[in-house]
Amino acid sequence: MKQITVLLAEDHLIVREGFRRLLKGEDNIQVVGECENGRKAVQLAIKLRPTVVVMDIAMPQLNGLEATRQILQALPSTRVIMLSAHADDAYVEQAIAAGAAGYLIKQASSHAFCEAIREVAKGNTFFSPSIAKTLRRNDEALPSRAARRNRRAGLSSREVEVLQLIAEGKANKETAAELGISIKTVEKHRQNLMQKLNIHDTAGLTRYAVSAGIIESSVQLTIV
Repeated sequence: MKQITVLLAEDHLIVREGFRRLLKGEDNIQVVGECENGRKAVQLAIKLRPTVVVMDIAMPQLNGLEATRQILQALPSTRVIMLSAHADDAYVEQAIAAGAAGYLIKQASSHAFCEAIREVAKGNTFFSPSIAKTLRRNDEALPSRAARRNRRAGLSSREVEVLQLIAEGKANKETAAELGISIKTVEKHRQNLMQKLNIHDTAGLTRYAVSAGIIESSVQLTIV
């Protein structure tokens, strides 16, 4: 049986350890790497070229959706399973638009977790049963779903990265250091974001980041 290599991208150490221990008992599944943020997930995926990436949707520094886009752009044959505590249609639709081959809610059973990895490694898709049911029910609503998927179509990948870091409360200097670019370039991206979105303050950018699924709503609680 062909070995399935897996990269675990999850920012909670205790959850990541649980996944690793669970997969350790599976004959043909090998965890080859772990990371705690989306940026490292992209770097490790390119370095390790895993069969499957298990990706938390809410990741610091670079969210799981954008990390998935970047991984699949570099490694089209890699398969990504998105993990989330949320089964909201908007999250699921954005995960599919990003190229994810599967979507599991964190309440899923250990059996479903292992089955999802094996199924996507075969080239199939796998969704938690409740999500699969919703997707079937929504098949006739494709136009409206597509419109929601394209909410960020006008933003470049770099602009999405800058937007997330702004929404996470990073100053321009911190953002520049995180992305390896100049402060002047960060300021230019910030200006472009405000112009494209017609939003002219940090709180507004953060609210947009939440509504677009770039960060989770819990982050917005720190914004007055």
